[in-house]
Amino acid sequence: QVQLVESGGGMVQAGDSLKLSCAASGLTFSNYAMGWFRQAPGKEREFVATIYWRGQRTYYADSVKGRFTISRDNAKSTVYLHMNSLESEDTAVYYCAAGPDMNVDYKRRSSYNYWGQGTQVTVSS
Repeated sequence: QVQLVESGGGMVQAGDSLKLSCAASGLTFSNYAMGWFRQAPGKEREFVATIYWRGQRTYYADSVKGRFTISRDNAKSTVYLHMNSLESEDTAVYYCAAGPDMNVDYKRRSSYNYWGQGTQVTVSS
């Protein structure tokens, strides 16, 4: 059974940094592009970042570009999201996702087959 398990969330002050991790099991990790999405209360789940199968390409939402960095370690079947200069607007539940085909739109939730349960990130001002 495929499992994606996020960790590393918490409560921080504005300007602080956090590193999220997502450990995958039950799939051939290198065959999947990995993405991060987030969902704030009362809002729809939105795209944050995507990293391709071997990490050769990354894409970011404009709202996090320059502050967040996505990376992966295929040997550990783990994808990371390094978040710097956090703002109150970054408060959300962060989800990792796995998708086998990024020939479609990497920003769309429908491009991903598997999802983690999410980890809460709260940024206080």
